[in-house]
Amino acid sequence: MKVLIIGYGNMGKTYANSFIGSRFIKPEDIHVLVRNDFSSIETVIPKANFATVATNKIGEFDIVILAVKPQDFSVLAQTIKPFLKDSQIIFSVMAGITLATLTAQLSCSKIVRSMPNIPTQIGMGMTVFSASANVDRKELFIIQNLINTTGKSVYVENEKLIDAATAISGSGPAYVFYFMQSMIKAAVDLGFNESEAELLVNQTFMGSVAIQNSYSLSNEEWIRKVASKGGTTERALQVFEKGSLEKTIVEAVKAANDRALELGA
Repeated sequence: MKVLIIGYGNMGKTYANSFIGSRFIKPEDIHVLVRNDFSSIETVIPKANFATVATNKIGEFDIVILAVKPQDFSVLAQTIKPFLKDSQIIFSVMAGITLATLTAQLSCSKIVRSMPNIPTQIGMGMTVFSASANVDRKELFIIQNLINTTGKSVYVENEKLIDAATAISGSGPAYVFYFMQSMIKAAVDLGFNESEAELLVNQTFMGSVAIQNSYSLSNEEWIRKVASKGGTTERALQVFEKGSLEKTIVEAVKAANDRALELGA
């Protein structure tokens, strides 16, 4: 199986390195197209040498991964469309570009659209993906195995859930970092130095996620375990409730979802 990755930014590099690191695909079967403009395309074999490849060779790959910026897609599509074959699987990680748009602009029928997040760079990612009707079960299985080299994945039949995933798992790491930074600021205000505050907060998040994954308890049950009656945690949670923090978080995620819909319109 030969894979072509078009675009060698963060996601392109992540997939190339993950495929090689997992030994799911041989290094010599992974090629990456980079560009100054889309008329001059070179092939980069990760951890090997640069080699030049003509655009008319694009059709020789089993899977073509589109890892360019969404705003570059229209120009890219015009360049690669003449060389694509309908038997190829087109795998997109571009935000907002729908299956219908990909199908129309590339004239291909086997399309997979995905939404990964930034922890894919360390093999701890979460990716939600959907596919056009012509992608069969065997091909979906292959694609999911490729995605899972970067973390975990969920397949959804309803493409609209890709936009919801953008608001949850795609943008989600930023929400976590925001909450962590707020806790670090509070720790510094209470007298810890910056490095101590970061250690306290980072280890608290890591430990909390680890223990939550280790037992079959709900988040509500864990909250009750930590928040004893009349204690310090209960007092903090009362402040959250008074400030309608849960409502604010839900509204924020919905706003992100609305923006994802706007970008895909």
